Amino acid sequence: MRHGSIPGAHGRVRPLTLLGDPVLHARCAEVTDFGPELSRLVEDLFATMYAAEGVGLAANQVGEPLRVFVFDCPDDEDVRHLGHVVNPRLVAADGVTLRGPEGCLSLPGLEAGTERYDHTVVEGFTATGEPITIHGTGFFARCLQHETDHLEGRVYADHVTGWRKRKLMRQVAKSSWHR
Repeated sequence: MRHGSIPGAHGRVRPLTLLGDPVLHARCAEVTDFGPELSRLVEDLFATMYAAEGVGLAANQVGEPLRVFVFDCPDDEDVRHLGHVVNPRLVAADGVTLRGPEGCLSLPGLEAGTERYDHTVVEGFTATGEPITIHGTGFFARCLQHETDHLEGRVYADHVTGWRKRKLMRQVAKSSWHR
């Protein structure tokens, strides 16, 4: 039997911020108020992520330039990782570098081969201010790096180079959502 509510059940689905919006390329501000507004934001992030069928979502992807992200992401052994991080710091990104397909809810329908480390450690806080440390491997490590990048003002397309970058940018230009 499940105790507690399902993340996002009390949140509202917000519009996604798409590539081209300046909020995606600006460093997000540290959270200083761990009150009810932050809890509502976390709920809204979960609701929006689930509605868009994503595995992670950063606050700036719904237009809030704050250092918060949520995730519901499997690792390479299909172990589910569910949670959120406030004011995350990427304290380790190491191991083998792998190029794998990566997409983003702010670039809907597109993906490109992106290099990421296969091990990541993120430290931060819960919405109630409790310190947390999250270890990720494989696909979950990719997710943690991806979401942390968002809060630094980077999208995965910023890591793509050469012909992959040119191909991705052509796809962005042809997309129905691009301004």
